[in-house]
Amino acid sequence: MDNRPIGFFDSGLGGLTCIPNLMKLLPKEKIIYFGDTARTPYGSKATSTIRSFSRQIADFLVKQDVKMIVIACNTVSATCLSDLQRRYPDVPVVGIIQPAAERITKICSTMNKIGIIGTKVTIQSGAYKELIHKLNDEMEIYETPCPAFVPLIEEGIIQNDIMDLTIKYYMDDFILENRLDTMVLGCTHYPLIRSNIKRLYPSLRIINPSEEIVYSIKRILKERDMLAGDFQFENVFYASDLSENFVNMIERIFHEEEVKVKFKNLELEAVEEKIDEI
Repeated sequence: MDNRPIGFFDSGLGGLTCIPNLMKLLPKEKIIYFGDTARTPYGSKATSTIRSFSRQIADFLVKQDVKMIVIACNTVSATCLSDLQRRYPDVPVVGIIQPAAERITKICSTMNKIGIIGTKVTIQSGAYKELIHKLNDEMEIYETPCPAFVPLIEEGIIQNDIMDLTIKYYMDDFILENRLDTMVLGCTHYPLIRSNIKRLYPSLRIINPSEEIVYSIKRILKERDMLAGDFQFENVFYASDLSENFVNMIERIFHEEEVKVKFKNLELEAVEEKIDEI
């Protein structure tokens, strides 16, 4: 038994889409979340910059005595997972892409045509295609970046014509030309527009990595005898810019959940004071 919190982090608010799934599967676990809302999006930044930011945030979480670090960001998982695993050998570090790749190869066959949408960095890394092909090299995978999705979602521009037009701009030709029947939401922000995508493309099967990662979390904690017991706790959500959008999105995501939440604004200078120089 281990009642220490699980540390989640993302470039912004997208990683919050993992949390309700975890709460349903593992309701006794305490969560510390860090959203780097002041520096979002990561998806168009240089890999060296993403690695520096990720180390900084992960160092902060380790200092909060988390028992596990969950990279609730496809961009960071694609570029920094092995780096963070080497940096914290005593703390399990879980990325979001591997669980999704395993799920894809279980429910899809070589007859399916699978699309991956994500940030520029995630798509350029080829991480999804590489991991899927390691499990089944005959799977038919197509990828395209959708860089405008994250800024619109971060601004709360979701259920309106602007978002629908943006989705169609990126996805109409992508789906038609490749005759896609399955779509992977390769960014944790994208589940927030899942209903839009489903409405526009009702025959498309959608795979959500934010749902798949929680099963890996449970498996690892169980194997290491680190599942939490009954105890009183309060989930803490940090943001490098605790904006109204961030708070509103938490309320949007958790509107059906009874969640004890504490919000904390942790400016970048405060993070830097709490960690060693990188």
